[in-house]
Amino acid sequence: MSILDQVYNQSFQDSIDLKQTVLDDEKLKATILEASQAFIDAYKSGNKTRFCGNGGSAGDAQHIAAELSGRFYFDRPPLDSEALHVNASYVTAVANDYSYDVIYERMVQAQGKARDILVGISTSGNSKNVLLAMKKAKELGLKTVAFTGEGGGAMAEYADFLIAIPSNDTPRIQEVHILVGHIICQIVEEELFGKK
Repeated sequence: MSILDQVYNQSFQDSIDLKQTVLDDEKLKATILEASQAFIDAYKSGNKTRFCGNGGSAGDAQHIAAELSGRFYFDRPPLDSEALHVNASYVTAVANDYSYDVIYERMVQAQGKARDILVGISTSGNSKNVLLAMKKAKELGLKTVAFTGEGGGAMAEYADFLIAIPSNDTPRIQEVHILVGHIICQIVEEELFGKK
């Protein structure tokens, strides 16, 4: 078997194995479903959701927010959801004038209202800018959801809902993060607008 075949086969198998582990974890399932209900409750109350992360996790933040604000499976009214990094002028100004560590914290301070939801995404659970945003969110009365890897890292302390994927393999964790994000989007869409 060539190295190409090995990488291909092992990547698929590792992804399948981790997803099966998450599927079999009743406690994690309960947390994901409780977080989904928190999204539903927030939207029913006229609140919003915000997402933050770095690198691939920023991509996941933007992806999940777009599924909510645009559409997921069917046409329906948009939901107020956004990733906090999408304004490049804001991010670069705050990073330059203050620190990259506070880019999300300051946006949470500007936009966050009690009973909104902040989702912090970090495979380590220790990304300082995400951690500070979650801390600020808790101070302001937002509900917080942490998408992390095994153990949850420092973000676990500030998470109302800790979705800690039981792995230390960053790509595999990110694959499950986007699956969990899609599950939440589907539940929210169907609960708020009816299954089409």
